[in-house]
Amino acid sequence: MIVTRPAYQNLELQPLAGNWRAGSAGRPLEVFDPFTQTRLLQITLANRDDLDEAYRKARETQVNWAAQGPAARGQVLLNAVKIFDERREEIIDWIIRESGSTRIKAQIEWGAARAITLESASLPSRVHGRILASNIPGKESRVYRTPLGVIGVISPWNFPLHLTARSLAPALALGNAVVVKPASDTPVTGGLLLARIFEEAGLPAGVFSVVVGAGAEIGDAFVEHPVPSFISFTGSTQVGRSIGRIASGGEHLKHVALELGGNSPFVVLADADVEQAVSAAVVGKFLHQGQICMAINRIIVEQPLLETFTRRFVERVKALPYGDPAKAETVIGPVINSKQLAGLQAKIATARAEGATLLVGGEAEGNVLPPHVFGDVTADMDIAREEIFGPLVGIQSARDAEHALELANRSEYGLSSAVFTSSLERGVQFAQRIHAGMTHVNDIPVNDEPNAPFGGEKNSGLGRFNGDWAIEEFTTDHWITLQHAPRPYPF
Repeated sequence: MIVTRPAYQNLELQPLAGNWRAGSAGRPLEVFDPFTQTRLLQITLANRDDLDEAYRKARETQVNWAAQGPAARGQVLLNAVKIFDERREEIIDWIIRESGSTRIKAQIEWGAARAITLESASLPSRVHGRILASNIPGKESRVYRTPLGVIGVISPWNFPLHLTARSLAPALALGNAVVVKPASDTPVTGGLLLARIFEEAGLPAGVFSVVVGAGAEIGDAFVEHPVPSFISFTGSTQVGRSIGRIASGGEHLKHVALELGGNSPFVVLADADVEQAVSAAVVGKFLHQGQICMAINRIIVEQPLLETFTRRFVERVKALPYGDPAKAETVIGPVINSKQLAGLQAKIATARAEGATLLVGGEAEGNVLPPHVFGDVTADMDIAREEIFGPLVGIQSARDAEHALELANRSEYGLSSAVFTSSLERGVQFAQRIHAGMTHVNDIPVNDEPNAPFGGEKNSGLGRFNGDWAIEEFTTDHWITLQHAPRPYPF
C-alpha cells in the first residue's frame, strides 16, 4: 500500500552533525530551475567549522551505528526503499526541477537510486571474514572485515540522487558514517532529500551529514580533514587528480574511489543491424542531454555502413522533441546552467572551424540546446578528443574493424564503451580489446546495475562501485592472530 506523506519541508537547512540548521558561512546559495530560471530555494552556506563538526560527529556516532549489527542496519536501508516508493513523485519532481532532467531521465534516476539502496540492504550479511592456515604451531590466524569508519562523498550535478546514493547506501549499510558535499547546482537531490529519507527511515542522528558549502572554501578541507578514511568523488578528471594528490600526499592518507571523465566510443561494425544501432545511438547520446559520464561521445562506423547509419541517425535526431523537461514527450531538456551552455557553444564553433560538417543543429533557447550532429569528424578534432557532456556528437569513419578498434582506444579515457555486430562472440572478442572498465555488446554504453562493477580505466578513474565491489571499497581487512600455545622464539 502506498502512503501519501506531506512533502519534505525546510530544505533550506542542512543536516549538520545531527541537527538541521543553517550553515555558518553567512553567505547564501541560490538554487535555480535550469529551464524556467526560477529560484527554487536559498541555502545559507556551510564553512570549515561546520565541516569539522560534521566529521567529528560522524566519527563519534559511527561506532554505535556499526555495532547495531547487520539486521538492524539492513532494516534501515529497507525502510529507505519503502520511502523511495512512497515519495516517488516528489523525488522525481525535484530531479526534474533542480537538475533539468527530462521526466524519462528522472524516472530512470529514481529507479537507479532505489535499486542501489535495495542492493545495499543485503550487504551487511554479505561481509565475511576468513580463517587462514598458519605455519606457526599453536597459532590461529583470523581476518576480520570491518568498516573503514567515516566516508566523505563529493557528488556531481548530473545524476545527483543516484551518484550520491551509490556511495551513501553501501557505506551506511556496511557500518560507516557518511558526510556528503553535494554539487552547488543540486544540493537538494544530491544530499538534502536523501538526508530526509534516511532520517525518516530510522538512521541515527549524526551518522549522515550534508555540508552545502563553496568548493573554494571547504573543497580541499573536505579531503584533507583527519577524520574521513575514504573519499568518494564523481566528477571531472581535473578535479579528481587534485583529490587524488591531496588524499595520497597529505598528512592523512585516504582510500579513494574516483569516477571521472569519459569519452565513450560507440562502434558500429559492418555486420551490425543498422536500425538497432541507430536506436541505441540516439538514446545513448541524448539521454539527459548527453550530460552523463558514460554517454556516447564518439560514434565510429565501419565504412560499408557509414552512409546508411548517418542518414538514419540524422533522421531520428531531427525528430527528437526538446524543450520543457516536465513534459512527458520531451527527450532533450536544458543543460544545467549558462556556463555549461557557453562551453558547448564553443565546442560547436570549434568543430566547424576544424572542418566537421554540421548535419543537425539549431540555436539555443534559454539553456535548451537542440541536438547537434557532425559528420566528417576525424580523431584529432576537439569533438573527438575531449569529453563533450552535452547534446553534441560526431561521427567518424573506420576503414575496417581493426581501424575501428584503434579509433575506439584513441583516448586518454576508458570508462564505458559499446560495439554493435551481428555476431555476439565477435563482439565479445572486440570488447575485450577495448581499454575500458565497461563494454556493452549490442547495447548503449550508459549502463549501471547495482550488482555489477562500475568504474573505469586510464584517466576515467580508480575503484569500483556496486555489489561485492562496494564491500571491498568501503571495508578493510584486520588481521588478528591468537597464539594458543607458548611460541618458541629464536632469542
